[in-house]
Amino acid sequence: MSGVASSQTTSSRGTSPQGNLGADIGGTFTDVVLEIRGETFSAKVLTTYDAPERAIIEGMHRVCAKAGVTPAAIGRIIHGTTLATNALIERRGAKTALITTEGFRDVIEMRTESRFEQYDLNLTLPQPLLPRNRRYTLRERLSANGATLIPLLREDVERLAGEIAEASYESVAVGLIHSYLDPTHERLVREVLLERIPGLAVSISSEVSPQMREYERFNTVVANAYVKPMMKRYLASLAAKLADEGADCPIFLMHSGGGIMSLEGAAEFPVRLVESGPAGGAIYAADVAARFGLDRVLSFDMGGTTAKICLIKNQTPKTSRVFEVARSYRFKKGSGMPISIPVIDMVEIGAGGGSLAQVDSMRQIRVGPESAGSEPGPACYGRGGARPAVTDADVMLGKIDPASFAGGSMVLDIAASRRAVLAHVADPLGMSDETAAFGIVEVVDENMANAARVHAVENGEDLAGYTMIAFGGAAPLHAGRLCEKLGIQRLLVPQGAGVGSAIGFLRAPFSFEATRSLYMRLAAFDADTVRDLLSELENEATTFVRSCDAQAPLSVETKVYMRYVGQGWEIPIDVSHAVPTIDAYRDLFEAEYAKLFSRTVQGLDIEITVWAVNASTAKAVPVRAEALGVLVPLAAISQREVFDPALGARLMAGLFQRSQIAVGRVAEGPCVIVEDETTIIVPTGCSATCRSDGCIEIFKHGSEPAKARLAEMVEA
Repeated sequence: MSGVASSQTTSSRGTSPQGNLGADIGGTFTDVVLEIRGETFSAKVLTTYDAPERAIIEGMHRVCAKAGVTPAAIGRIIHGTTLATNALIERRGAKTALITTEGFRDVIEMRTESRFEQYDLNLTLPQPLLPRNRRYTLRERLSANGATLIPLLREDVERLAGEIAEASYESVAVGLIHSYLDPTHERLVREVLLERIPGLAVSISSEVSPQMREYERFNTVVANAYVKPMMKRYLASLAAKLADEGADCPIFLMHSGGGIMSLEGAAEFPVRLVESGPAGGAIYAADVAARFGLDRVLSFDMGGTTAKICLIKNQTPKTSRVFEVARSYRFKKGSGMPISIPVIDMVEIGAGGGSLAQVDSMRQIRVGPESAGSEPGPACYGRGGARPAVTDADVMLGKIDPASFAGGSMVLDIAASRRAVLAHVADPLGMSDETAAFGIVEVVDENMANAARVHAVENGEDLAGYTMIAFGGAAPLHAGRLCEKLGIQRLLVPQGAGVGSAIGFLRAPFSFEATRSLYMRLAAFDADTVRDLLSELENEATTFVRSCDAQAPLSVETKVYMRYVGQGWEIPIDVSHAVPTIDAYRDLFEAEYAKLFSRTVQGLDIEITVWAVNASTAKAVPVRAEALGVLVPLAAISQREVFDPALGARLMAGLFQRSQIAVGRVAEGPCVIVEDETTIIVPTGCSATCRSDGCIEIFKHGSEPAKARLAEMVEA
């Protein structure tokens, strides 16, 4: 992919005379994007699990060759990775210990009283990250208002440090009760541990996640400690090897909240890298939404291993303070490991091109969450995979041209796909290979549609009025069918969709959110305390961002998490422009509460539990897409048979290269639009055209978007 005009997106941070490189390590492919001289060059490389940096370096050399430059021309690298997430899911972290307050050793195993499957008598709870024999206690205690009830004695810490040293732990998590109010005890533990065991990785909860709710806080600091040594080694190795290859430039990491952090910050707080790749995709979709002035968008990112779905309202992805890793029950909140960090709120399921299909004991087709990944990959990759994946079904149904996959860098073996589908699905169910392939694709599409419906319901949204933005290597293949299932009538596939998350890294601002728990009722509101706390948080957040970019102007957003007394969970309230007074905070809370629940509760006091300040550099400012003029029909260069799932039959579909579809030209479905990193399937009854920013817009005949296109033609 090349030739994307730089005028489409500008940044107030300024355009570096050198290039910017984005690199996203996924479960199957590693995507690399280089923006330089107003053009964009991209490459997809199979992920190298044994040494993930190898795929980044190979991709870097490919895009540099396409651009006609050397790696020395790269001025900044922004990286996102699922390595931390995968280590947590697969339990491949460091030998880690937890030190906590006496009496709270089993918090991470006892969890909360919530049952995520209310009536399952055989409910299996996820195992804690650390077994009980790796959890230690100290005699100390703070009260809920931060007062010292039992002081921590240094000799107790020294005695425990001896045990830790003898057990040869690589990393230690420290989570003491109410330490978010006073971190003195946790800092003392760290000090003694590092004196006794130099080089030990130590994470303290008052820095990693200084918030109330000990179950979530302890899990978060344990997760940080668990992946910290591995991520520190990986990031150091990546920086060294990139420098050896000539890319001796600053490296930044995408964090889960949708911003960029320094390499040093990422090494210290690697838990913030959980969901960093998907966060880049959400930023990418938000940038596209801003170009079209769209306020209600469903972001759909489908790669080789997972599918990610995110709601974007008013061109901003929805965010949350808690994210669950490794859910043991699909779609069930509470069945995973809670990580209390700022994160873009999305639903992620095991549905990607590499997701494997099988027949269960009830003779039903199941797809995912197990994935073929890149090693061995789907059967059609010819790398030893014998089980059918979604990509195998797509190849058999004519959605993918075996000869031009990944820009022709791989030739797919359709015969291997057919053998795998026959052996594992078709023969056990007594059906044809084509019907079995159709079943695999329909199951995975319905899984994704269900995930989108559940996510929308949980957020009180009706998807019928939404526009879908699809990206990732597999999303444009499935997005048209997904829109049919969800009743969405407008679909946008941006230029560079196959490497969308990596492009999103280059659109993200430097940002950091500082949070703190301080319980306060409005009836006892202390304006001086609030001003001091918010000033501390602003200083913490801005200092962190300044470590990445010392000169750029910053914007600061302040949120408080509020609820009525007696409620269990809070809602975020933006108080950035409010004077800290009782009346101002109450008015903002009641307005937001009424918007969510259509009413307020009279006679109850309101309380604040968490305070958060986010500092960020300016976001990239997109150029708005121009209105279309008269649409001119476009004739296909050739045709090929493609299976239409809505009709359950094969049809002849027009075949187009993406570069053929110029602005204002329209291709009628069913048709296939091919580019290097992905393929777009335009269903029957839909049309596709190109917008001024290079997006392919697909809309259903007779839909509101189709009527809007007619209105634009009349205006023109």
